[in-house]
Amino acid sequence: MDSETRRYDAVVVGGGPAGLAAASCAAECGLHVALIDDNPELGGQIWRASTGGDKKRSSVPPGVEVFRQTRVFHLGEPGVLLAEDEERVWRFGYRKLILATGARERFLPFPGWTLPNVMGAGGLQALVKSGLPIAGKRVVVAGSGPLLLAVGAYLRKRGGKHGAEIPLICEQASRSSLLRFGAGLIAYPAKIAQGFALRRELAGVRFAGNSWPVAAEGCERLEAVLISRKGKIERIACDYLACGFHLVPNTELAALLGCQMRDGCVKVDEFQQTSIAGVFCAGEPAGIGGLEKSILEGRIAGLSAAGQHDAAKRLFAARRKQQKFAQSLDREFRLRSELKRLPDAETIVCRCEDVTYARLREHACWRAAKLHTRCGMGPCQGRICGPAVQFLFGWRPDSVRPPIFPARFESLAGISREGES
Repeated sequence: MDSETRRYDAVVVGGGPAGLAAASCAAECGLHVALIDDNPELGGQIWRASTGGDKKRSSVPPGVEVFRQTRVFHLGEPGVLLAEDEERVWRFGYRKLILATGARERFLPFPGWTLPNVMGAGGLQALVKSGLPIAGKRVVVAGSGPLLLAVGAYLRKRGGKHGAEIPLICEQASRSSLLRFGAGLIAYPAKIAQGFALRRELAGVRFAGNSWPVAAEGCERLEAVLISRKGKIERIACDYLACGFHLVPNTELAALLGCQMRDGCVKVDEFQQTSIAGVFCAGEPAGIGGLEKSILEGRIAGLSAAGQHDAAKRLFAARRKQQKFAQSLDREFRLRSELKRLPDAETIVCRCEDVTYARLREHACWRAAKLHTRCGMGPCQGRICGPAVQFLFGWRPDSVRPPIFPARFESLAGISREGES
């Protein structure tokens, strides 16, 4: 396989809002920047439009070289990242590195969650943006966090000529938590306006707090979902279940680099620099907090990487405000303990290796479970089951090993040959 080496003042990994903000600021300060993203279009989940991306928001200034559909999978010598696209292996040399690797949805196992058409809330939204017909389909949206409302509104409004039918949006947070969260939004007028806009778009749609899915039913695909609501079980016929229990930061690359972690996120200083000099982190990997926080952190990271610390400091107050919102989000939408009792003995937890809850329950830690059941050793490399077993059993991964994403044998063989020469 062909290999090509490029060197840059700064390399940004991740083309979502945080990565775009970081790359733009760094380039505007005169740095030669590479922006690497594994998707066909920039913008991440939030700016990925149905017709190929939000071009205005996803644009980058001169000085930024964009590498789409390119995935970092390993480290080379110090100051080098290894990535691959469809044709070659790239060696990206950098003086400064900015990690803006985003987040993924958290899935919690329950009976029937592996049925076709049970999927992540954001995942279903992405499929619809890519052309999946949803008009007239019945979609139950369930899980936790403001994302549920945004997904429900999108599917209803943009799912086709008439959109999807949303019989119920289930939020596991309690009514008191939702009221506290709403009251705290008084300091964020823009978010209040967004909330009212979503409620208008969802007019007539039932919203239930203190509720969550306990089972999905169907033969060859989803036919109905059982919802625990006010202590009773309600059966709702549906075509799709869009389910997401908050977000999990993508910290694998940071961990492989040796960056320190704190509470499951990358630890950063006031300039978004990690414990490794010259390596910065912005957006969801540094703490789940939403669009505004991600953009501000991306700008601070880009300015800091370019040595523009005074300009970065002028953004600190705005970032503190968004960080307070993130703390409220984490506190009021924290997952309730009842969700740990959802899987039964035969519920599959690791989908890649077909490992059931009963088999995992026999072990005391993540390492033991991996050794005896291969849980977390399939193609997703623990990205789905890892957060699930952390919530269910309190287990944490012991380490991150390369490749951090599945890579072609030719790419790995090429690295081995270089190491031998």
